[in-house]
Amino acid sequence: MRQDSLLDPDLAEAARRLIGQARLLAEREPEFHRAAVRGRTELARFFATELGWTLDVLEPGDMVRLHKRRHDMPGERAPRLRRSGRERTVAPRMVLIMTALVCEQLWRRPRMTLNDLLQAVAQVCAADSEQGLLPRFAVVPGEGITKREAHANRQGLVDALRLLRADGTIAVEGDLDQAAEGAGDGIVAASRDRLTAKFSSLSPSLLKLAQLPPHRHAEALTADLLAGDIETADPGTDDGAGPGFPPGTQAQAAPDRRGDRAATTRRRQQAIRRLVDDPGTDPRSDDYLQTSTGRNRALDVLHALGLVATVRRDWWQVTDPSGLGSALGFPQGRRSERQAALALLEHLAKRPPTGDGRERPVALEEMTQLLEQVRARLPRWAAAYDQRLPMLAEAAAGELAEAGFLIGIAPDHEACDAGARRWLPTPAVRMWRITVTTRATGTNAGEDSLSLFDGPEGEL
Repeated sequence: MRQDSLLDPDLAEAARRLIGQARLLAEREPEFHRAAVRGRTELARFFATELGWTLDVLEPGDMVRLHKRRHDMPGERAPRLRRSGRERTVAPRMVLIMTALVCEQLWRRPRMTLNDLLQAVAQVCAADSEQGLLPRFAVVPGEGITKREAHANRQGLVDALRLLRADGTIAVEGDLDQAAEGAGDGIVAASRDRLTAKFSSLSPSLLKLAQLPPHRHAEALTADLLAGDIETADPGTDDGAGPGFPPGTQAQAAPDRRGDRAATTRRRQQAIRRLVDDPGTDPRSDDYLQTSTGRNRALDVLHALGLVATVRRDWWQVTDPSGLGSALGFPQGRRSERQAALALLEHLAKRPPTGDGRERPVALEEMTQLLEQVRARLPRWAAAYDQRLPMLAEAAAGELAEAGFLIGIAPDHEACDAGARRWLPTPAVRMWRITVTTRATGTNAGEDSLSLFDGPEGEL
């Protein structure tokens, strides 16, 4: 990489924060916001050149926004909810629809009471639900609406408000937990400047999604090209020729070299995006990372951002020691799910590979048997999951999948029961050395409990 394209070290922390949460708000992180505003030119050039991402500085909205793009969007990524301090869960489809409808209403009236907002969203859904364009939405029990359905609808809209409040799009005066139970009201206020930057994609109507098959909708929503270009491009290629020159014509011959350069640049950016945005990456999925030029440039970008990479021929493991660029806290945590994940990781690291050196898939049944052995030795560990160890095993697998240790395998239609779920371990399981120990706790000195990297006792 050229020396003049490296990122100023003073901007590295702000850049990592933008990568982790895509926005910096003046009222929440004033130091990072000020640094990003001062270095907007260098940050914008770095993100555009090295990653193909666009940086916007919205001074009226006191926000810096990074518009991230992924050619291969991770399927398990989604907005997550936190209710009453409990662990985050993936937001369901209903909540995502409510998020868009709330943004629409607040664009028209930036300040509303919660009850007025509920009524406005219900009216919009009532007009389009008969045609199947929007789900049926009613927050008051009545004809055809049970009390449980009304409560679920109200809970869904409140969850949408939680998501919007978490990313700084709106402010809420009132208790959302009480509002979800129908026991209170509040004021919802939004910034139109921030609403403008809420969604990175163009409107679905402008993208003409109805003219594209469903499996290409995500590609259209995350593409940098316009709808006309997406329709004419081959979905399996990335030729970079641009619009106006159909394949096979004389007019396309002139920009071939320029198109090749653009295609090479996009492939480079796509490869480095995965490294910056994921904890683990298989370099064999892209030839660029297997070349000395690609490996060196990728390492330069990671170093400029302050990220740490462990590189093998078959796996790159990227970590952020500061925690600014990722919400991933593995393996810290005293929850039973993370303790089970570490016990599972120890088991996976000791399993012999196949004859050709590949990892063997692991089934939910095998995970459950492992946890049964742990429970037999430590009966009081994970007592909340007594008689529900398959649920604990699946939660542990989810922890490992989020950290890049497992990849979910599509279930076989001939064996689609819950026990047939399988995951494929990545080479990352061989990069860790896990030792699960027990120690005496409490008043009963002879009683064992599971201690897994939760403090100074842990070792790695």
